[in-house]
Amino acid sequence: MCYGIMVTASVSSIHRYSFFVAMGYLTICHISRIYIFHYGILTTDFSGPLMIVTQKITTLAFQVHDGLGRRAEDLSAEQHRLAVKVKPSFLQYLSYLLNFMSVIAGPCNNFKDYIAFIEGRHTHMKLLEVNWKQRGFQSLPEPSPTGAVIRKLYMTLVSLLLFLTLTKAFPVTCLVDDWFVHKANFLTRLCYLYIVMQASKPKYYFAWTLADAVNNAAGFGFSGVDKNGNFCWDLLSNLNIWKIETATSFKMYLENWNIQTATWLKRVCYERVPWYPTVLTFVLSALWHGVYPGYYFTFLTGTLVTVAARTMRNNYRHYFLSSKALKVAYDVVTWAVTQLAVSYTVAPFVMLAVEPTISLYKTFEWCGGMCRMCQRPCSLGCWVFASLAPFPATGAHTSAPEGRRWLLTELIFQNIPRYGCSLGSPRPFDHSDDTQKTTEEKEPAQKNQEDLP
Repeated sequence: MCYGIMVTASVSSIHRYSFFVAMGYLTICHISRIYIFHYGILTTDFSGPLMIVTQKITTLAFQVHDGLGRRAEDLSAEQHRLAVKVKPSFLQYLSYLLNFMSVIAGPCNNFKDYIAFIEGRHTHMKLLEVNWKQRGFQSLPEPSPTGAVIRKLYMTLVSLLLFLTLTKAFPVTCLVDDWFVHKANFLTRLCYLYIVMQASKPKYYFAWTLADAVNNAAGFGFSGVDKNGNFCWDLLSNLNIWKIETATSFKMYLENWNIQTATWLKRVCYERVPWYPTVLTFVLSALWHGVYPGYYFTFLTGTLVTVAARTMRNNYRHYFLSSKALKVAYDVVTWAVTQLAVSYTVAPFVMLAVEPTISLYKTFEWCGGMCRMCQRPCSLGCWVFASLAPFPATGAHTSAPEGRRWLLTELIFQNIPRYGCSLGSPRPFDHSDDTQKTTEEKEPAQKNQEDLP
């Protein structure tokens, strides 16, 4: 059906038709497999490969639209480089969608890169970007993927061992146990949440690294030469584990997690939509992942955390760059906050259903919903204090949760009128958004990429 659209539809609308048909079919499949067969159980079935195929169908449709339906001066540099100027044949189309290297676990790749690989031009094109004579070579070298494949297979083995040990020792069901919900104090729950979320990562590390290694073993994935002259095989890499575990901002974390999906979201949604790009990108990400309610809890919370993290970084980071000690202290604090914020945000993603998600968020007094108030130092300080302070069970409040809930309520009703805004408004004291478009709205292709999911 999508190839029929590719062949018959107008190039001015080919991307829209392909997008709605592919995403619509994927959504119907998600609904049928979840609510008819396996609600509450995340099974491995046809929906995984179909998600990858959906990415490829829409990616190709947008690139054909860029190549045939738009003027060159209207394209960004990246869109111009990836634009497809000739509609693919049926064989090319099927080969791109269903090749054995990426049909099971991906990752999504660009049509022009794939065709260059099939025609044997993939590595040659990347090598021509370097002046090898200045490096002492008389001819083009022959980069081998062997080292990269061995390294990635070693990482998949480590990830598998962690999955069989750490994940089994700290299952996500621990987050709804009676001890966690009713007996553990706030800081204990927060630390335990972080441990459980860390334990849920190895399966993703395993699948994505193995998929990358398979493509590299076939000779696909060469990205060029780094500044030290080393051959790089990370064109299709889906994650950077070191940067994920040491991320000091939400932006840095998202940029290195599920990289190819984030790139797909940027190219088909974030750079294209004229309004609310951040919100719509998170909505598309949730819809693509499926229709489990937990996905929507995660991406709704992720939208708020993204805005709060960006605002905090822009407003306060420069105060800590005057000395090395301050910078180290800032990095340590932001690392801890980032890791805990990510754990809080993605917990519903792995819990899937509504009931455990509500139970978990209740134990944290719905603190994540307050992150939008982090746009003012007074609100931030009060929110952190209200979230973490060990309230004594004395006075008018008979328990620590009640005291914390009282202070959060006071924070909401005292600060919102004072700052003249609601939780959903763009920025306290700043009404310029009503009269003047931001640079982000004027130039969609140049939007800040820090809020991609």
